[in-house]
Amino acid sequence: MSTPITAALVKELRDRTGAGMSDCKKALEATGGNVDAAAEKLRVDGMAKADKKGSRTAAEGVISIAVGADAIALVETNSETDFVSKGDDFKALGDAAAKAALVARPATLAELLALKNEAGQTIEEMRRSLVATIGENITVRRFEVVAKAAGAINYYMHGTKIGVVVALSAGDEELARDIAMHVAASQPRYLDTTQIPAEAIEAEKRVIEATMAQEQAEAQADSDRFGGFLKEMEAEKTNGTYEALDAEGKKNWDDEYAGVKKKFGGGYRPKPADILAKMTEGKIRKFVNDITLMGQPFVKNPDETVEKLLKSKNAGVASFVRLAVGEGIEKKTLDFAAEVAAASQV
Repeated sequence: MSTPITAALVKELRDRTGAGMSDCKKALEATGGNVDAAAEKLRVDGMAKADKKGSRTAAEGVISIAVGADAIALVETNSETDFVSKGDDFKALGDAAAKAALVARPATLAELLALKNEAGQTIEEMRRSLVATIGENITVRRFEVVAKAAGAINYYMHGTKIGVVVALSAGDEELARDIAMHVAASQPRYLDTTQIPAEAIEAEKRVIEATMAQEQAEAQADSDRFGGFLKEMEAEKTNGTYEALDAEGKKNWDDEYAGVKKKFGGGYRPKPADILAKMTEGKIRKFVNDITLMGQPFVKNPDETVEKLLKSKNAGVASFVRLAVGEGIEKKTLDFAAEVAAASQV
């Protein structure tokens, strides 16, 4: 059963892939409205810019934090302009929301907005009051509350734009902060390979295989083209063109011929199936390591992975959360000159 192709669905795919709106709409139509399948199709077709584009920072705002003995809360609050996000009243809204989330542990954003601050005002009332005062759209977008596990819990804030909380199953606060700093920098999507959905691996494998098939086709095309070029050059040896060159011209001709001959003289030789299979396995391994916390090189010592670091300290990670301002929100780029020109025609 296909899903209706709505504007919201097209925008979701665009935010995730960075592809054009029309390309996203076509991909959704081709996949019956399946966003995951459409994202894969865009990658295979070469129209998506990159997965990392699904995390574009596109809205202004701050990440607020509230720290307790047994949990830490993070809240993202957004504004239209960076100027507003630096204001004390705006920061107070985020701080109040984070404190309320830490104390009440709400299950939904609606529940969080209904909670009251220390003055008895709900978070939603605070937000509406700020909108009325400033005249700019302001939202409390999302929140996370991370509970302490068997080990230490700690956080890392990169200014006010990125917040990370790490709860260890074993290990001390210093290690938890180091891991939080790593998560802020390296943006892992999963803790380890067990958390990666099987369909994500299969989708990546299909993309890799399609990419390698395209590379093989391009290599054959290059071989055919330069093979013809070699024949033309060899003809120049017999038709007098080569002999008509001066000494420097002959040297350049010889060098060019040798280079082309070395690279393309043997004709196109496709990679054997077993070699392609090993290349695919290697690329899948790299993909898995890139998106898992355990597989990533530790940011403070790239010679060892996070997994090896944890093992060396008899430690482990129970959970982690990373919030960055504006992830997945597309920000309009205003053309001031165009606006002025348009206004002048009214």
